[in-house]
Amino acid sequence: MQEISQEQLIFDGYQQYIVPSYRRLPLVVDHGEGSYLWDIKGKKYLDFTGGIAVNVLGHSHPVIREALQHQSEKLIHCSNLYFHEPAWRLSRKIVSLIGQGKVFFSNSGAEANECLFKVARRYGESSNRFEILSFEGSFHGRTLAGIAATGQQRIKKGFGPPMPGFRTIPKAGAKEFVESLSEKTVALIVEPIQGESGVHIFPSQDLVEIRQICWEKKILFFVDEIQSGMWRTGQFLAWQSLVAETMLYQNLLPDGVSLAKGLAGGFPIGASWINTEYCDVLDEGSHGTTFGGSPLACHVALTVLEEIERKGLNKNILAMGNYLLSSLKQLEKKPQSLLQEVRGMGGMLGLELSIPSFQAAIALLERGLLVAPSSGNTIRLLPPLNVSFDQIQEAESILKHFLFSLL
Repeated sequence: MQEISQEQLIFDGYQQYIVPSYRRLPLVVDHGEGSYLWDIKGKKYLDFTGGIAVNVLGHSHPVIREALQHQSEKLIHCSNLYFHEPAWRLSRKIVSLIGQGKVFFSNSGAEANECLFKVARRYGESSNRFEILSFEGSFHGRTLAGIAATGQQRIKKGFGPPMPGFRTIPKAGAKEFVESLSEKTVALIVEPIQGESGVHIFPSQDLVEIRQICWEKKILFFVDEIQSGMWRTGQFLAWQSLVAETMLYQNLLPDGVSLAKGLAGGFPIGASWINTEYCDVLDEGSHGTTFGGSPLACHVALTVLEEIERKGLNKNILAMGNYLLSSLKQLEKKPQSLLQEVRGMGGMLGLELSIPSFQAAIALLERGLLVAPSSGNTIRLLPPLNVSFDQIQEAESILKHFLFSLL
C-alpha cells in the first residue's frame, strides 16, 4: 500500500473536517520568518499576501513574540466589567493617529463595522432615519449586516432576503452619492481603496465633496480602513493619504473608522474609532463583546504600532510599493503581456490580468511568490511594511517573467 504524504493527509483532513467555505491554494504552510513562508516540504515562498494585509511586520517578528510572551505571563483575558492599562494605552494611541474621539475594541473587521452600523441606527432613531449607503464594489464583512452593506452580488448570493436598511450606490462619485440620498439616509460607509473587488482608489476630490455633504446634511460618514489602513499607503489611514493635499484636512475627520487586519500584526483585534460628536451614542448596555479589547490583544497591537513608528516603516512601504508600481506600469498592455492595468499605492497594489486571478495566484505560487486573488482577474500585492528593496526586486523579477509566461 502506498504511504500517504503528510501534505495529502492535511488536504484530506481539511476536506473531511473543515467547512468548505474557502477556495484554497494548494499550499500547506509550516513556518514563516519576515517576508517569507515555508511549506511542509521545505520550499520557500516570498509572501506578498501577508495574511491578506494582516502581517504588517512579516512573520514571527521578534517584537510581536516578545509582546505575546510578556503580556501572557501577566494577564491574557479579563472581563470588560473591569479596567486594564493596555486598552486605554492603545485607545489613546489610535485617537492620536486619527483625531479626537473614542474607541470600541472587538475581534475582527466585520465586528468593527457592525459597531459603526449600530452607531448609525442609534443616532438616526430620533429622526426615523436608518438607511446606510455604500458603493458598488465595496466589501464590509461576512455578517448579515456586512453582506447587506457590501456592494458585490457574489457576496450576497444565497443569503437572502437581505437585511433591510442598506442600499448600494452604483458608481463611486459625489454626484452619484447625492442622487442616492433619501429622507431615511443616516450614514455612508466607504472604502478609500476597495480591496476585495480589485484595488480601486476612490477619487480624492469626490471623497472630499462627499464628506462635506455628509457634514452639511448630518449624515454620518464612516471610513472602512480594515484593509487599507495601518500605514499601508504611507499614512495611518488611506483616507488621510487621499485627502492629505486638501487645505481643509483638519475639518475632514470621518465620523467613524473601522480597523482590524494589520492592527496587531497577526493577532486578532478589531477597533472602531468614533468622532467626538457621536462617541457616546452607544451608551451603557447598548453594545458589548466578550473577547474584544483583551489585555493581550491590546498590548500586542500597541507594540506593533510603536514598532512601525519607531522604524519609519510607513515611509518604507510607500517607497517600496511605489517603486514596484512604477516598474509594473511600464508593462501595461504590452504585446503578449498578461498585465492590463496596475492600480493602488504603497503596499496595496492590484494587477488586473487577462487571466482569472486564482489561476494567476497558483502560477505565481509555483514560481515562489504568494499573492492574494481578488474578484475577477485582479491579484493583490500586500507585502509587509518592512519589506526590503531586495525582496521588492525579487517579486518584480518573478512577476515580470510570469507576465510574459504565455509567450
